[in-house]
Amino acid sequence: MEARHLSAADASVDAVLLLGPLYHLVDAAARAAALGEARRVLRPGGVLLAAAISRFASTYDGIRSGFVADPYFESLVAGVLTDGVHRNLDPVAHPQFFALAYFHRPEELRTELRAAGFGSVDLVAVEGPGAFQNGLDLSDEAKRAAILRAIERVEHEPSLLGASSHLLGIGIR
Repeated sequence: MEARHLSAADASVDAVLLLGPLYHLVDAAARAAALGEARRVLRPGGVLLAAAISRFASTYDGIRSGFVADPYFESLVAGVLTDGVHRNLDPVAHPQFFALAYFHRPEELRTELRAAGFGSVDLVAVEGPGAFQNGLDLSDEAKRAAILRAIERVEHEPSLLGASSHLLGIGIR
Protein backbone atom coordinates (compact mmCIF):
# COMPACT_ATOMS: atom_id res chain seq x y z
CA MET A 1 0.00 0.00 0.00
CA GLU A 2 1.31 3.46 -0.87
CA ALA A 3 1.32 5.66 2.26
CA ARG A 4 0.74 8.86 0.27
CA HIS A 5 -2.42 7.50 -1.36
CA LEU A 6 -4.38 5.28 1.02
CA SER A 7 -7.41 3.44 -0.34
CA ALA A 8 -9.43 3.73 2.88
CA ALA A 9 -12.33 6.17 3.02
CA ASP A 10 -12.21 9.41 4.99
CA ALA A 11 -12.54 8.92 8.77
CA SER A 12 -12.90 5.14 8.39
CA VAL A 13 -10.23 3.60 10.64
CA ASP A 14 -9.37 3.68 14.32
CA ALA A 15 -5.60 3.36 13.94
CA VAL A 16 -2.88 3.87 11.34
CA LEU A 17 0.59 2.34 11.58
CA LEU A 18 3.32 4.06 9.58
CA LEU A 19 6.18 1.67 10.27
CA GLY A 20 8.55 2.65 7.47
CA PRO A 21 7.18 5.40 5.26
CA LEU A 22 8.60 8.30 7.26
CA TYR A 23 12.16 7.11 6.80
CA HIS A 24 11.78 5.74 3.28
CA LEU A 25 10.23 9.02 2.06
CA VAL A 26 13.29 11.27 1.91
CA ASP A 27 11.41 14.33 0.62
CA ALA A 28 9.60 16.40 3.28
CA ALA A 29 6.59 16.93 1.01
CA ALA A 30 6.25 13.16 0.55
CA ARG A 31 6.35 12.60 4.32
CA ALA A 32 3.75 15.36 4.76
CA ALA A 33 1.52 13.64 2.19
CA ALA A 34 1.78 10.31 4.04
CA LEU A 35 0.94 11.96 7.36
CA GLY A 36 -1.93 13.85 5.76
CA GLU A 37 -3.34 10.63 4.36
CA ALA A 38 -3.02 8.96 7.75
CA ARG A 39 -4.99 11.80 9.34
CA ARG A 40 -7.58 11.76 6.56
CA VAL A 41 -8.48 8.08 7.06
CA LEU A 42 -8.52 8.25 10.87
CA ARG A 43 -11.78 8.68 12.71
CA PRO A 44 -11.90 11.50 15.27
CA GLY A 45 -9.98 10.18 18.28
CA GLY A 46 -8.11 7.71 16.05
CA VAL A 47 -4.46 6.98 16.76
CA LEU A 48 -1.44 7.27 14.49
CA LEU A 49 1.73 5.34 15.38
CA ALA A 50 4.58 6.51 13.17
CA ALA A 51 8.08 5.06 13.37
CA ALA A 52 11.12 7.20 12.60
CA ILE A 53 14.84 6.63 12.70
CA SER A 54 16.83 9.03 14.86
CA ARG A 55 19.30 11.36 13.17
CA PHE A 56 21.95 9.80 15.43
CA ALA A 57 21.20 6.10 14.77
CA SER A 58 24.06 5.69 12.27
CA THR A 59 26.56 7.06 14.76
CA TYR A 60 25.40 4.60 17.43
CA ASP A 61 25.29 1.70 14.99
CA GLY A 62 28.73 2.53 13.61
CA ILE A 63 30.30 2.51 17.04
CA ARG A 64 28.45 -0.65 18.11
CA SER A 65 29.19 -2.58 14.88
CA GLY A 66 32.73 -1.35 14.23
CA PHE A 67 31.80 0.41 10.96
CA VAL A 68 32.77 3.78 12.43
CA ALA A 69 36.30 3.58 10.94
CA ASP A 70 35.10 2.73 7.41
CA PRO A 71 35.57 5.85 5.22
CA TYR A 72 32.40 5.21 3.21
CA PHE A 73 30.36 4.74 6.39
CA GLU A 74 31.89 7.87 7.88
CA SER A 75 30.75 9.86 4.84
CA LEU A 76 27.21 8.46 5.28
CA VAL A 77 27.13 9.59 8.91
CA ALA A 78 28.46 13.05 8.05
CA GLY A 79 25.70 13.49 5.48
CA VAL A 80 22.98 12.34 7.85
CA LEU A 81 24.11 14.77 10.52
CA THR A 82 24.10 17.62 7.98
CA ASP A 83 20.66 17.20 6.40
CA GLY A 84 19.08 13.99 7.70
CA VAL A 85 19.48 12.07 4.45
CA HIS A 86 21.28 8.73 4.69
CA ARG A 87 22.73 8.29 1.20
CA ASN A 88 23.95 4.77 0.61
CA LEU A 89 24.28 5.41 -3.12
CA ASP A 90 25.86 2.02 -3.80
CA PRO A 91 23.91 -0.59 -1.78
CA VAL A 92 25.26 -3.38 -3.98
CA ALA A 93 28.84 -2.58 -2.97
CA HIS A 94 27.80 -1.68 0.60
CA PRO A 95 24.84 -3.93 1.51
CA GLN A 96 25.79 -3.80 5.19
CA PHE A 97 24.71 -0.14 5.37
CA PHE A 98 21.09 0.96 5.39
CA ALA A 99 19.38 2.11 2.18
CA LEU A 100 18.55 5.67 1.13
CA ALA A 101 16.48 7.08 3.99
CA TYR A 102 15.55 10.12 6.05
CA PHE A 103 16.60 10.24 9.71
CA HIS A 104 14.68 12.62 11.99
CA ARG A 105 15.60 14.82 14.86
CA PRO A 106 12.91 14.35 17.54
CA GLU A 107 11.67 17.94 17.22
CA GLU A 108 11.33 17.49 13.42
CA LEU A 109 9.09 14.47 13.87
CA ARG A 110 6.93 16.36 16.37
CA THR A 111 6.69 19.33 13.97
CA GLU A 112 5.74 17.10 11.03
CA LEU A 113 2.95 15.44 13.05
CA ARG A 114 1.58 18.77 14.21
CA ALA A 115 1.77 20.24 10.69
CA ALA A 116 -0.30 17.29 9.46
CA GLY A 117 -3.07 18.34 11.84
CA PHE A 118 -2.62 15.98 14.74
CA GLY A 119 -3.78 17.91 17.80
CA SER A 120 -2.30 15.63 20.40
CA VAL A 121 1.27 14.56 19.66
CA ASP A 122 3.67 12.53 21.76
CA LEU A 123 7.07 11.00 21.07
CA VAL A 124 8.64 8.04 22.79
CA ALA A 125 12.04 6.43 22.49
CA VAL A 126 11.75 2.90 21.12
CA GLU A 127 15.00 1.51 22.54
CA GLY A 128 15.40 3.69 25.60
CA PRO A 129 18.06 3.28 28.26
CA GLY A 130 17.88 -0.52 28.21
CA ALA A 131 19.43 -0.53 24.73
CA PHE A 132 22.80 0.46 26.19
CA GLN A 133 23.04 -2.59 28.42
CA ASN A 134 24.40 -5.64 26.60
CA GLY A 135 22.96 -8.92 27.81
CA LEU A 136 20.24 -7.30 29.91
CA ASP A 137 18.85 -10.08 32.10
CA LEU A 138 15.09 -9.75 32.51
CA SER A 139 14.50 -13.20 33.99
CA ASP A 140 14.12 -11.93 37.57
CA GLU A 141 10.57 -10.55 37.82
CA ALA A 142 11.36 -7.90 40.46
CA LYS A 143 14.42 -6.67 38.56
CA ARG A 144 12.46 -6.61 35.28
CA ALA A 145 9.67 -4.58 36.92
CA ALA A 146 12.22 -2.10 38.32
CA ILE A 147 13.90 -1.73 34.92
CA LEU A 148 10.56 -1.13 33.20
CA ARG A 149 9.64 1.50 35.82
CA ALA A 150 12.99 3.23 35.27
CA ILE A 151 12.48 3.25 31.51
CA GLU A 152 8.91 4.51 31.86
CA ARG A 153 10.13 7.45 33.96
CA VAL A 154 12.35 8.73 31.12
CA GLU A 155 10.77 7.44 27.88
CA HIS A 156 9.09 10.80 27.18
CA GLU A 157 12.01 13.00 28.28
CA PRO A 158 12.65 15.36 25.34
CA SER A 159 16.36 15.71 26.05
CA LEU A 160 16.84 11.92 25.79
CA LEU A 161 14.75 11.15 22.70
CA GLY A 162 17.65 11.51 20.24
CA ALA A 163 19.60 8.94 22.24
CA SER A 164 17.24 6.28 20.90
CA SER A 165 17.97 4.92 17.44
CA HIS A 166 14.24 4.81 16.71
CA LEU A 167 11.37 7.05 17.71
CA LEU A 168 7.65 6.45 17.78
CA GLY A 169 5.44 9.43 17.02
CA ILE A 170 1.94 9.15 18.41
CA GLY A 171 -0.74 11.42 17.03
CA ILE A 172 -4.42 11.63 17.88
CA ARG A 173 -6.91 12.95 15.35
